[in-house]
Amino acid sequence: MYQTFDVTSRPEQGPPRLQALRTEISGEGLDGFLVPRADAHQGEYVALCDERLSWVTGFTGSAGFCAVLADVAGVFIDGRYRTQVKRQVADEFTPVPWPEVTLANWLKEQLPNGGKVGFDPWLHAAGQITSLLASLQGSDIELVQVDNLVDRIWADRPAAPLQPVTAHALEFAGESASDKCKRLAEDLRKASQAAAVITLPDSIMWLLNIRGADIPRNPVAQGFAILHDDARVDLFMAEEKLVGLADHLGAAVTIRRPESFRTAVAALNGAVAVDYVTVPQVLADALGERLVKTGDPCALPKARKNSAEVEGSAAAHLRDGAAVVELLCWLDAQPIGSLTEIDVVKNLETLRRQDTALRDISFETIAGTGENGAVMHYRVTEDSNATLKGGDLLVLDSGGQYLDGTTDITRTLPIGQPGEEERAAFTRVLQGMIAMSRLRWPKGLAGRDIEAVGRVPLWMAGQDFNHGLGHGVGAFLSVHEGPQRLSRVSGVPLEAGMILSNEPGYYREGAFGIRIENLLVVEPAAELASADPERKMLAWRTLTYAPIDRRLIVAEMLTHGERDWLNAYHQEVAAKIGPNVSAAAQAWLATATATI
Repeated sequence: MYQTFDVTSRPEQGPPRLQALRTEISGEGLDGFLVPRADAHQGEYVALCDERLSWVTGFTGSAGFCAVLADVAGVFIDGRYRTQVKRQVADEFTPVPWPEVTLANWLKEQLPNGGKVGFDPWLHAAGQITSLLASLQGSDIELVQVDNLVDRIWADRPAAPLQPVTAHALEFAGESASDKCKRLAEDLRKASQAAAVITLPDSIMWLLNIRGADIPRNPVAQGFAILHDDARVDLFMAEEKLVGLADHLGAAVTIRRPESFRTAVAALNGAVAVDYVTVPQVLADALGERLVKTGDPCALPKARKNSAEVEGSAAAHLRDGAAVVELLCWLDAQPIGSLTEIDVVKNLETLRRQDTALRDISFETIAGTGENGAVMHYRVTEDSNATLKGGDLLVLDSGGQYLDGTTDITRTLPIGQPGEEERAAFTRVLQGMIAMSRLRWPKGLAGRDIEAVGRVPLWMAGQDFNHGLGHGVGAFLSVHEGPQRLSRVSGVPLEAGMILSNEPGYYREGAFGIRIENLLVVEPAAELASADPERKMLAWRTLTYAPIDRRLIVAEMLTHGERDWLNAYHQEVAAKIGPNVSAAAQAWLATATATI
């Protein structure tokens, strides 16, 4: 199994670790220390050796941080984790709703007379520190760079990963690494920049057409890179990972030890492009006035998938959809009360692993029934494993990492007879999902400009959900990929080739959860006779194909247009998935995709 069900942290482990950390804080003459969920690469995902936030607090979410002071330890979490954090941290930690409560305001309230708060400059981005410093002005609170204090007390900290790196085939990448480097180097020259510093692992993987296995569920290798304006690349990565890749990387790529990265950055001449949102503060200090805030040079080119990446992703989704249909067919045949959440996760992974192109799951499968379904990023463990009981819902959010694409799909399923409240909420979520899927919009709009479309049906009922409507997705890369997002905070214009999720939901804490998710790719919209000829429009092409459970739909709530979309979608599911599943699944699929 790729997925395990071990309990990775327990609330009772937090208090003694917190006390040990406070001893180190006091010994340094500090009044506090910041513990982010971040590593030196500043990506969303971290290796086990960098799970400092989880190790100290017990909170295992993919975003957040802890501010440890002498008499209070605030765990800052966004709306996705408000329920989860209550289950995972001890009373010695105080959950703080973030970003509603900012770190600066919280520190000023907790340290009214000022104080010194330490931070590891490798683990905090320069933009983050600049913003925090500005917000703390006049407070007598000082930020102090120190070596990592958590590492001093983490006696059994795992070793840094050294997994082998492999070449990513041109048939899947669609463009050679050499051409990518030349294209981006030309942009540097046009901007009179001598080099670009790249810290995000998925950007390096995309640029050099390589993949790794340092981070669970993400085909990336940890490392750093400097792209020069003549298309040369200095790759700062352990040589042990790169055995046999000399020919693939070519003469333009020079391999250097990761420990020399800061020194190499400090020695650069001329203007140096960095992503100020992700570049560690220690590197910004090393560059000084040579630093130019441009953003990661790989981010947008990586987000704009070429035809090979789009069609590879589409093919991966069809095979993945077949595995999901087999799972749904099997699930419906089991007696109510005979299965647990872990049973479902194991069987789904077994079905996916029949595909020889599968390299991993794309994240820990979320299989939450009953009240567990209301935990948005729920991870089932041996301790939390619940039985699927009649009348409950099951939120099943999963995906695979295939050589030709990354998948992410969510379906909400009834166990026995669903309640009317659940069916009504499910139908509103479905209406939001359909509204976004049908949308056409003017070129140049960003996720924040259209995200509300997927929320309106819930809003009209006085309901909502505390996560974005959708995230970007990589091509055999990270299942969460920026900079594109369907979010009210995303100002990045959507462009053709970008792949995003469309996943509205609804969550009733202590009762049930609902989420429906398909992946979509941005394409030029079909021409309309009524359209203004000078106004370019974009639209979605659906990549994900699996039935949406008709038993949870209140058909009378749907408009004619919504019914037409759903029936047409289900016809495509039957046509595209039916030939690739077993006879039993074909029979089940015929019923699951029947006209409503």
